[in-house]
Amino acid sequence: MIDNRSNRDIVLVTADILATELSSPTPPVLLDVRWALGVTDNRAHYVNGHLPGARFVDLDAELAAPSSPALGRHPLPDVADLQQCARVWGIDDDSKVVVYDDSSGLAAARAWWLLRWAGLSTVRVLDGGLSAWTASGGRLETGEPEGVVVGGVRLDGGHLPVVDADAAAALAYSGVLLDARAAERYRGEAEPVDPRAGHIPGAISAPTTENLTVDGRFLDDQALTERFTRLRVSTNTEPKTVGVYCGSGVTAAHQALALAVIGVPATLFAGSWSQWSSDPGRPVAVGSDAAKDRL
Repeated sequence: MIDNRSNRDIVLVTADILATELSSPTPPVLLDVRWALGVTDNRAHYVNGHLPGARFVDLDAELAAPSSPALGRHPLPDVADLQQCARVWGIDDDSKVVVYDDSSGLAAARAWWLLRWAGLSTVRVLDGGLSAWTASGGRLETGEPEGVVVGGVRLDGGHLPVVDADAAAALAYSGVLLDARAAERYRGEAEPVDPRAGHIPGAISAPTTENLTVDGRFLDDQALTERFTRLRVSTNTEPKTVGVYCGSGVTAAHQALALAVIGVPATLFAGSWSQWSSDPGRPVAVGSDAAKDRL
């Protein structure tokens, strides 16, 4: 069957459309992926109010393997572990899944990317997240959901491209490598978490927050295309390979999502800066975005 949906409709869903789908005979599985760096009570926020029927997803425990300097703060989880979690969330092979958070998709995109990487074909992010849902008049539930039926999804990994540190270093010059962190972290002016400040040599600064409007929704297709064109990402028939990274591989998935909205595939450096900066043998660049002039 030919899929006539736009790229945007394949990866994003609006609150109004989601409300209609939730009232249908076959509603999507809803995953609440609220997370912020250093916050430990994400589940409490979920219990205090979430979309009807949504299951809570613990990003640190369920969407990542244990952290280490060698692999970064949020390494990709083992596929078998992810599959077990996905079944507990009630996902089957033919399930449609919608993920959301309360931070404009910056955390939910990690679940979107992982489930797509692991082979699930229909996964979308609620555009604008929890605030878009409530702004549209959507109601919230409190407490834990009851009667969740365990699913039987089978996941196998490898359906979206990834690169290791060596390949990311090469991609910064053979293609385009986008750094999704805040500009001051890219320039090396501030580093609140990782061992060293700066960026991968040759990478281009592309703060993920600039993919969004003031109300936390993604820019329209034209604005996103113009943004990434300025960042030397080509949307023609023979584009350069595009790689994305961030601090630990979470917001980089949001960058990949923004690119998917306009039909540009992206390769994820999952270890990201937390892995790179922990290796004293890796070079570090600081200062302004000279890579834009080079490309």
